[in-house]
Amino acid sequence: MSYGTQHADTGVPALETALRAGPFHVALRAAITARGLPLHRVQHHLTRHGVTVGVTSLSYWQQGARRPQRTESLRAVRALEEILDLPDESLIRLLAKDEEHAASRRPSTRSYRSLVEASGVLEQFLAELGSSPDGGLHTVGHHERVRIGARRELLGLDSQHIVRAHQDGVDRYVAVHHGDPGCSTDHVSVRALENCRTGRVRRHRGTGVVVAELLFDTRLRAGDTFLFRYGFEDGTAGPSSEYLRGFGFAGGQYALQVRFTEGVLPVRCHRFTQHSAAAPRGGRQDLPLSAGHRTVHVVEPQVRAGILGIAWDWEG
Repeated sequence: MSYGTQHADTGVPALETALRAGPFHVALRAAITARGLPLHRVQHHLTRHGVTVGVTSLSYWQQGARRPQRTESLRAVRALEEILDLPDESLIRLLAKDEEHAASRRPSTRSYRSLVEASGVLEQFLAELGSSPDGGLHTVGHHERVRIGARRELLGLDSQHIVRAHQDGVDRYVAVHHGDPGCSTDHVSVRALENCRTGRVRRHRGTGVVVAELLFDTRLRAGDTFLFRYGFEDGTAGPSSEYLRGFGFAGGQYALQVRFTEGVLPVRCHRFTQHSAAAPRGGRQDLPLSAGHRTVHVVEPQVRAGILGIAWDWEG
């Protein structure tokens, strides 16, 4: 469905240029101009889509004074793509591009391109291992502990996983590690810690992806639950500034804890979410870090499909 089509030819060349080159606020302003819609009409159409955004916020967005980041705001951007008769994901991708440009000034931040490339490698590895995307398992609970070393590097992580089989005969889980930029996958080791043993391992140097089969000592029947622990030892890349986990499906509880080495603490930490690799980051919330405990954490009672992570800034 499109709106304001009587003005659709006005400013179309400028709009096409803006959608190609960005940034987000220029493209949004060009789209609104091309469609000939005043902001109060845009707001009205958003309301019909079940999204509430003030005229002032819309004005700030098209001026570049503010960027949509909250979940509700990102819903509004997707609705604007329909209202303004724009290609799917066109504004969302520009937001992600703006975020990537800003993030490029921070060390070891994963770009949109790196996430997409890693996703492609993961699909290839899952196919080689004969595993479906969810492996016949639903996550009931997942507690991940990440360790950051004295050189500010990602030393490694331990994961405790509780799963429930939704089909008969499941006897393995495929674990994924995505190392920081510069990671040497040949030197990343897999540890089977409890109720599992290591099976086949696949490594991809270009993306830092390591995929490992964890074999159970039993075959689960549909409805059975199972607890196991595993880990990855890394420490091969440079300074790390974030850790994130992607979820292909909604699931149970997820807890992420990041522990820093004593005397080597970041100046600030925050959690973030992303609807997809193409989407900008939202859901930002500062996380307190005490020198005594040296840890920060987030707990999600019910995870949604998408990305959840913790980022931090180093002094200097």
